[in-house]
Amino acid sequence: MKFPFIISLPHCSCKIPEEVLPTLALSNEEIWESTDAGTEEIFAPLPVKVSLCARWSRLVVDLNRGHDQKNRKGVIPQVDYHGRSVFSEGGTPDEKEVERRLRKYYWPFHKRLNKALKSPDIKLLFDCHSLNGVGPAEAPDAGKKRKDIVLSNNGDQNGNADPGRGRITCPPERLCLMENAFQKAGFSVSVNDPYAGGFITTHYGQKNACMGKISVQIEINQDLYLEPNSSQPVAEKLEEVRIRVLQSFTEIARKL
Repeated sequence: MKFPFIISLPHCSCKIPEEVLPTLALSNEEIWESTDAGTEEIFAPLPVKVSLCARWSRLVVDLNRGHDQKNRKGVIPQVDYHGRSVFSEGGTPDEKEVERRLRKYYWPFHKRLNKALKSPDIKLLFDCHSLNGVGPAEAPDAGKKRKDIVLSNNGDQNGNADPGRGRITCPPERLCLMENAFQKAGFSVSVNDPYAGGFITTHYGQKNACMGKISVQIEINQDLYLEPNSSQPVAEKLEEVRIRVLQSFTEIARKL
């Protein structure tokens, strides 16, 4: 039996197309640092109705941004989360290249997601990410230690609506249910802190609320499974975390 969920993994890939690679100012290690390490291994195998994995790095096109968001951290990011310039001199994409990337790399993912959400079997969209154990320079919580799991519904730290953000994407009582499920599996949890939810969560959560579907962003702390002082996952730790996340999802599906 599969859970009536969609898993979205917009930042799980570190791959760069051959035609894009020469334009980047970042090393292979720095490119890897923009990947949500561990998310594909932890979330993609879960028994859900639909699992959508990004094929390319967020440095090529960021699937968790609106197509018209063209600032320094927009759909074609100019800097990474450490504040480093993404492109070498003369490598910044012009308007024609931006449109090409949207057409080739961005819209196919979102069309699949839109189609999946129309299914009556789907109740919930989980947009899944991983984060550094301590907030990096460009993060809202720079230098602060983070919880194991961050759940986001575009609300405040209790999951209630925040007037400055707009509508929430999941009722607070259901978000509380999810928080309890992760805590039961041994994770520490924060709500809407440091992130309240990105484009995928807010856009699709608000768009599909009329159909009774909810959206939640999950961030999982990479310190749970990375080698200390390294960006490389430990296979045994990844598997342990995956089993605990599966336990959490099973509890959520049972009580939803």
